[in-house]
Amino acid sequence: MDYRYGKVMPLEEAVTGYVEFLKQEGVGVETEVIPVSKAYRRITAEASYALIPSPHYNCSAMDGIAIHSRETFGATSTTPVYLQKGSFEIVDTGDPIPDGYDAVVMIEDVVWQEDGSVRLDSSSAPWAHVRQVGEDICQGDMIIPSYSRISASHLGSLIAGGIREIKVLKKVKAVILPTGDEIVSADKLPAKGEITEFNSVIFSAMLSDFDCEVDVEPILKDNLQNLTDKVKELAAKYDLVIVNAGSSAGRDDYSSRAVETSGKLFAHGIAIRPGKPAIMGVVDKAAVMGLPGYPVSAAVVMENCVFPVVEYLQHSFAARPPKIEAVLGRRIVSELKYQEYVRVKLGRIGGKFIAIPLPRGAGLISSLSHADGMLTLPLANEGMEAGDVVEIDLYKPLHQLENTLVINGSHDPIIDVIGDFLRKKDYQAFISSSHTGSMGGITAIMKGECMIAPIHLLDGATGVYNVAAVNKYLSDCDVTLVKGVKRQQGLFIPKGNPKNLKDINDLTREDITFVNRQKGAGTRVLLDYLMEKNGITSEQICGYDNEMYTHTAVATQVACGNADCGLGVYSAAKLYDLDFIPLFSEEYDLVVRNDCMDNPLVKEFLEILHSDEFKEFVTEMGGYTF
Repeated sequence: MDYRYGKVMPLEEAVTGYVEFLKQEGVGVETEVIPVSKAYRRITAEASYALIPSPHYNCSAMDGIAIHSRETFGATSTTPVYLQKGSFEIVDTGDPIPDGYDAVVMIEDVVWQEDGSVRLDSSSAPWAHVRQVGEDICQGDMIIPSYSRISASHLGSLIAGGIREIKVLKKVKAVILPTGDEIVSADKLPAKGEITEFNSVIFSAMLSDFDCEVDVEPILKDNLQNLTDKVKELAAKYDLVIVNAGSSAGRDDYSSRAVETSGKLFAHGIAIRPGKPAIMGVVDKAAVMGLPGYPVSAAVVMENCVFPVVEYLQHSFAARPPKIEAVLGRRIVSELKYQEYVRVKLGRIGGKFIAIPLPRGAGLISSLSHADGMLTLPLANEGMEAGDVVEIDLYKPLHQLENTLVINGSHDPIIDVIGDFLRKKDYQAFISSSHTGSMGGITAIMKGECMIAPIHLLDGATGVYNVAAVNKYLSDCDVTLVKGVKRQQGLFIPKGNPKNLKDINDLTREDITFVNRQKGAGTRVLLDYLMEKNGITSEQICGYDNEMYTHTAVATQVACGNADCGLGVYSAAKLYDLDFIPLFSEEYDLVVRNDCMDNPLVKEFLEILHSDEFKEFVTEMGGYTF
């Protein structure tokens, strides 16, 4: 079968078909014999049977005396039995039972007499307190079947059964081949136009969880012949070759042609998003797979396509992440022709888990590290609505999610600072913070989707922050407005102010490009207030619709030259060594659900907010007062 990019296959069909294709092509791993002491987590190549019984002799299960059980029959507290010295022997736990004896009396049940005899006030059944030969394992018993992962307890059973060596599958040998003219090694900082190659580090860690032996090749520049030759070379040495990237259909995407030229191409293109441009093939008895360059796309292909191949090679399933049900916090739109994967943040609020979708860009590596779980949208599904109950594959332990403080609302660097203080105070505490803007936080509070919502919403009529918004939108909610910090909002501009900006009115100049915050953000509300006050319309500002979700993201755009200025807090400008034109002093407060006030994490969070140590740290950041 010959598949080309554009004729995408459904995921299940592609994976099942590819594994069957690997079997037909004779792709698999060899076996080896190793010491049992070195076999932890290895996969058995055949069943192992006990060579000796365990225990291999009758032994005492207690400290006491070995006796002939028949001599104690009828013994009671009123008609005790006396055993003369020489008709019993003292034994300790694990000692062999002397020949002829068939029971042990616990030492605490033995009443010693002055002449060295003993009195027994109860009878003993045959083999009482004796571990008989083969009680645990009999010779010839199967200890572990074929294709099973050897656990720590298996090691004990194997050794107890007399087995000292065991035949196992060799570890899967995998190699990662980074390709691309624009990528550079992670041991140096990238120049303009260069991209740091970190996918191999991610893939190596993921494969190591499967106990694979993983090597990483030096970066190979984009060249079809060189790539073809290298794939042939690696396929002769490894069980699994992962080429990253060049799997799409661009000018320099050679991976599919290299696989097809040097071996057999099974599939190019899978109906998943992200991750569509995946490649599956065989070269010289090795599975060769091409992954997209974007890290999120590549991770999805690793989890859903590469892992099943490793499981086939190992003849063993890896542990599956547990699943939970959660309430979707935001609407998700999907395309009918793809099975889509959406990473989410999770937290438990009022007895239910809330799932907040993370940004879905294929290149957003932060969405991998921030995610608590994965939501799968099947083919022919247009999406899901906020409030829908969905199934989530967990990335993190359930107990961690149970101990997570859920924050949703306006972004400020101090939220991360408090989170770090909280972790230092209690390593079992976690924060899930989503930057949805002040109005997004208000909405999350109303829906019961967060515990705390940071806000800074100015009432244009009174000039008072936050009170009017709480009264207007949360009058039916039982909440407390906790005072936070005062902070300076102003314009971020490049060092030295090269375009001589002075105030908000300069945003209307034709030579000025602006970067804004997203709709619903308190900073956006402040900007609109200042614009109205100065008679400025959005059409007069170039870049008004260029939206960012955090203050640091705005600062980044100004620092790298994508915009001449942006609006945000002083601490972010200081972090990026930007000049700052103060425009407004505002109040950044916290709306807290009262039914969460007794939550230990909420209490600790508020204690840190009002602590001297935190105030000292934030004052050093600059732009804040209390």
